[in-house]
Amino acid sequence: MNRRSFLNALPAAGVALARPRQASAAMPKMKITRVRVYEPPDLNPLFNQSNMVVTVETDGGVTGIGEGGSRDTLTQCAGRLIGQDPRFIEHLWQDVARSFFYPPGREKLDALGALDLALWDIKGKVLGLPVHAVLGGMVRNYCECYNTAGKIPGVRPGMSVRERAQLTIEAGYRAFRMGAADSMHGDMFNPRERINQLYADCVQAREGVGKNGDFCIDFHQRFDLDDAIRGCGLIKDLAPFFVEDPVRTEAFQEDLPILRQKVDVPLAAGEEWGYRWDFNKLVEAHDIDFLRATLPNVGGITEMVKVAAICETHFVGIVPHFTGPIATAALVNTLGTFSGPVLMEYNFQGRTLPHLPVCLDFRNGKLYPNDRPGLGVELDMKQLKQIAEVSEPGTGRHIYRRPDGSITNW
Repeated sequence: MNRRSFLNALPAAGVALARPRQASAAMPKMKITRVRVYEPPDLNPLFNQSNMVVTVETDGGVTGIGEGGSRDTLTQCAGRLIGQDPRFIEHLWQDVARSFFYPPGREKLDALGALDLALWDIKGKVLGLPVHAVLGGMVRNYCECYNTAGKIPGVRPGMSVRERAQLTIEAGYRAFRMGAADSMHGDMFNPRERINQLYADCVQAREGVGKNGDFCIDFHQRFDLDDAIRGCGLIKDLAPFFVEDPVRTEAFQEDLPILRQKVDVPLAAGEEWGYRWDFNKLVEAHDIDFLRATLPNVGGITEMVKVAAICETHFVGIVPHFTGPIATAALVNTLGTFSGPVLMEYNFQGRTLPHLPVCLDFRNGKLYPNDRPGLGVELDMKQLKQIAEVSEPGTGRHIYRRPDGSITNW
């Protein structure tokens, strides 16, 4: 029997053949008709932590929800989406990223990421699946968290580092986090005094979390390389989970490899970085142990899955920086499918989200996935202030395509 006859005979023999099917094949053809931009009640003015809300509407009656960007960057990028089919997210990402003269800077990437979140929300809603299921399914039961600026039950002003660390772990968080300048008074920053104080604070943190607990320390890029080397060396035996942003971002390509050779503590960096070309060499060289790149800053879910693949290849964990609550929900959906170490920065405990009656599933220091379609978030439109609307195709540089239709450089 030849191969074709054998394959044709299998169904008759009761053997079911698996036929791969693209998710987009189950989605009807649609067009993007309008993009709207809203300010939430508690607008964060920092673009790299933007909680600006964006909606992408289609003629199929499905609206996607995203978060990030600014009015100017969102309206420029949104024009490239009008009239396009939302099924082809990767193609649209390439179009928006390449369609203007300069390569996308971090401000534009943040806006592109916000729109990309909304496109994935549309895909999940049309398929009736959460985004994590569309991406292949969860590999973890929940995402462990550490707390930043949220309210820990029992924590009061004036408590010692030891007491705060103990209460954080008792609240269910994986790790206690503190900054190198948390105990400062005023604006004067003396690196030598700060390093001595952070060592004393880390001693208390270790006592508070216990022998087998975890704590992390954020240097906040406030130290020059020599001070960062000394600070990491002092706290090495206290076994921090990681030291975050030990050197300035402007010098990270040069200083992080040097630091890696001179210190013996895990290093985390990247909260100010954009897409994979900002840091792929550092990941490949194992100059960091945890990447802090986040949504929507990298350019959205489309880019984050590629970032995760690079990290998985080199056994680098991902500890994404916090942004807004919708982006946090998107991170659970995206990094829940990443097989490497994940620790989420969380700062919404004790805070109300009036424009998001349905958003995050957080309890006992952990973020849980859900089965709601798309990103699993719902908006209360009465709480939002519309500031922009785009319903006409935008301009940009001409896009060049290869003979097969894929986009190439102009």
